[in-house]
Amino acid sequence: MLVRSADSSLVVIDVQEKLAAAMAAREQVERAIAILLEAAGLLNIPVFLSEQYPKGLGHTVSELSTNLPATAQRVEKTAFSACGCLPLTRGQVVLAGMEAHVCVLQTAFELRAAGREVFVVADAVCSRTEANSRNALDRMAAAGIVITNMESLLFEWLGDAANEHFRTISKLIR
Repeated sequence: MLVRSADSSLVVIDVQEKLAAAMAAREQVERAIAILLEAAGLLNIPVFLSEQYPKGLGHTVSELSTNLPATAQRVEKTAFSACGCLPLTRGQVVLAGMEAHVCVLQTAFELRAAGREVFVVADAVCSRTEANSRNALDRMAAAGIVITNMESLLFEWLGDAANEHFRTISKLIR
C-alpha cells in the first residue's frame, strides 16, 4: 500500500518541550518531522499537531514552528490517543511524534479501528527508550499499520520525478 498526497493527512503527536527533553533520539526525530512538515506544506497536505496537556508539558517545540504550514491545526488533548480530537477528512493518516509506545501507538490503533489507512514514519517517532519504540513499531506492524520511513514517504507523496516539487523536496533530504 502506498501513501498518496491527495489522500493523506500528517499528524504530529506531542512533540512538546518537556517530553522532547527526555528523548534520546530527539534531534533525529525533530529533523525528520521538520522535513515532513515542509513537504506537507508544499504538497497541500493537511497537518495537525496534537499537544498532550500543554499546561503541564508545554507546547510543540519551537524548532518545528519554522516548518509549520500556515494551515496547520493544533489540537489539545488529555487522552493518550489523538484520534478523537482530529478533524480528519482524508482516508490515509501519516503519524510522527512522541512517544511511540503510548500516544503514537494508541492513536494508530484507534485510527485503524476507525477504518483509516495508517502509516507510521519510523524515523520520525521515538520513545524515551529504544526498546519501547521498537516494541511499539512491532506491535503496530503486526496490527496492519504500515511502518515506513521519511524518504520512502516523501517519494510516495511526490509520485513522480516530474512533480513540480521534486527538486525542492529532494534537497530537503540531502
